Amino acid sequence: MLDILCLGIMVADVVARPVRELPERGRLVLADRMELHTGGCAVNTAIALAKLGLSAGVIGKVGEDGFGDFILRELKRYGLEVNGVKRAPEANTSATMVLVEPDGERRFLHYLGANAELVEEDLDWRLIEESRILHIAGSLVMPGIDGQPTADILRRARERGIITALDTVWDAEGRWLELIEPCLPHIDYFLPSLEEARMIASRNSPSEVAQFFLDHGVGVVALKLGEEGCYLRSPEEEWQIPAYDVTAIDTTGAGDAFVAGFLAGVVKGWDLKRTGYLANAVGALCVTAMGATTGVRSFEETLRFMEETPTKGCSACQTGPL
Repeated sequence: MLDILCLGIMVADVVARPVRELPERGRLVLADRMELHTGGCAVNTAIALAKLGLSAGVIGKVGEDGFGDFILRELKRYGLEVNGVKRAPEANTSATMVLVEPDGERRFLHYLGANAELVEEDLDWRLIEESRILHIAGSLVMPGIDGQPTADILRRARERGIITALDTVWDAEGRWLELIEPCLPHIDYFLPSLEEARMIASRNSPSEVAQFFLDHGVGVVALKLGEEGCYLRSPEEEWQIPAYDVTAIDTTGAGDAFVAGFLAGVVKGWDLKRTGYLANAVGALCVTAMGATTGVRSFEETLRFMEETPTKGCSACQTGPL
């Protein structure tokens, strides 16, 4: 049985760093480094889980092209289950050009590609039923299953005793609540960024946003706050966990690494507070290297990092049982 199965977007990332300015029309700007990496929420999270020592797999879709070959080769290299990955003859593999600024912040140019072709009929329910956790990785940019189809997948998984989790990405088309609301009653762990969660809930503060989701049936809300760490809320307790103090090289994949750390804590049966610290640690290590998963380390190395690395000051981190 797999610990975690990641169903979602699969992307080839072409990462350039540092990008100090965008070229004018017809001109060229040099970058010090340019690399090809695996990307996409499902791929990033699954690889991070594998590096943490958990058994994981991916369900998704790639094209019959070089980028698709590269992604599958990398997943197999980490020992991940890939029998749920389909090849799409009608579309190329999804790809993103990632332009990393000197401070680690990023700009993206994205092609949906095969991710847009993923539909319910592509899902391998044998794999899902043999997993402890089903994580929907990248909701809002999978038009073939976004909205009610995702809600149906989550409901069906929970009926089979499978723990459910869901993460979102930025919805450029603005359909936030319309697509996410049907899913909320079927989510055990909801893991969006605060910015995305605000767009869905039309609330501002982390506590207001989290309460909105709890009121709509979510079990636990974990909001990613970037440099501020994370905010966690369940019906019984809330925590704002400070971020670890590291120098950011590339923030690509940091949110997916956070999710991997959080789900690892769930698998290990850790309490909510300790799980939040683990999630922050995996996310912090991610940003110390270029690429979405390069900086993620083993579970033992991550624990050592947590023991040795200070957290940033956080005057608001005085929460606990409600």
